[in-house]
Amino acid sequence: MNAPAGAAKPPAIKLKTRKPTGIVPWPLLLIEGEEGAGKTYSAAQFSSSDRIGQMYWIDLDEGSADEYAAIEGANYLIIEHDGTYRDILEQVEAVHAEARRAAAAGEPPVVLAIDSGSAFWRMLTNWTYERGRRTRKNRALLQEDPDAAYDIGRNLWNDALERWNRIIYLLRTLPGISIVLARGKQVSATDDNGQPIQNKSEWKVAAQKDLGFDSTCWVRMKRNADPQIIKVRSLRMRVEQKKPLTLRDFSIEDLVFNKLGCSVESQPRIMPALAGDLVQPWLTRIAELKDKEALGALWRSVPDPANRLSREEIATVRAAAEQRAAELDNPRSEMGEGPLTDADKLRAAAKRKAAEQDADAEQ
Repeated sequence: MNAPAGAAKPPAIKLKTRKPTGIVPWPLLLIEGEEGAGKTYSAAQFSSSDRIGQMYWIDLDEGSADEYAAIEGANYLIIEHDGTYRDILEQVEAVHAEARRAAAAGEPPVVLAIDSGSAFWRMLTNWTYERGRRTRKNRALLQEDPDAAYDIGRNLWNDALERWNRIIYLLRTLPGISIVLARGKQVSATDDNGQPIQNKSEWKVAAQKDLGFDSTCWVRMKRNADPQIIKVRSLRMRVEQKKPLTLRDFSIEDLVFNKLGCSVESQPRIMPALAGDLVQPWLTRIAELKDKEALGALWRSVPDPANRLSREEIATVRAAAEQRAAELDNPRSEMGEGPLTDADKLRAAAKRKAAEQDADAEQ
């Protein structure tokens, strides 16, 4: 069907392309294995390399960062944090920014080591279970029987996975070298219901299940065997299915710069974060704001065409900003007081809107 004469035509969508660079990107290394196999030692030893810049070390419930600095030539800075997810995330973001600065200045690559990914995932798992205990249904169940088994909603696990993925995305796109240490061991195999399978075992990495997939190179270390590469994303190395590649005289420096082929010309993986819509980043930003003036400025800026939000998306973001403002107007007054109900939030929003209308009338 032809458009009516004189009707405006929608703007043509331009094709966006670029030529591939062929440059080897900086890696995210997963080094996992048995206790005492040398995972932490290998990372600390890597800090002595003259082919890297500053190494930053995030110690998560492992407690070995100070001791391993005694290794000859070790040179890394321990990142201090208060143990909360937000503080850890902010420190990883700060390292990401410093790595960008160093790369832009042509300096050797920044290195970030996290010891360990197992502790980080355990923290998020514990957070999910605690949230599950606090639901109204489970509180009532546990009040009757403190040892009762309770269900955890899929939404709570999705929240934990989102937090994990925010850190992993920063590591995968770091303009430098990311190293995640993790615990791994042989355990009894289980069926789809979580029940052990008799006389059958499997190797288990104590971390979120996609960590191996997200890593560039996955190294396994055992106490009585040479390290093995389980998986690698590289044109220079190949690991056949179920045939790990054994590494004799293993070092992270040799792996990164010789076997993977990284160099001063390497760059971070060009990998824009995927999003189902443009709303979620706004909602995350709103949830973190604690100043009503900042919320007001955000509310006014939402319709800007540069934000590329549809009319429905603008309404959603503005509603979230108004709800957040209502929460700031009605904070918890006593320790242990539960969160505001939807009715409370609506009443607070209506009260605030009436006050704004009164203020406008006076002007």
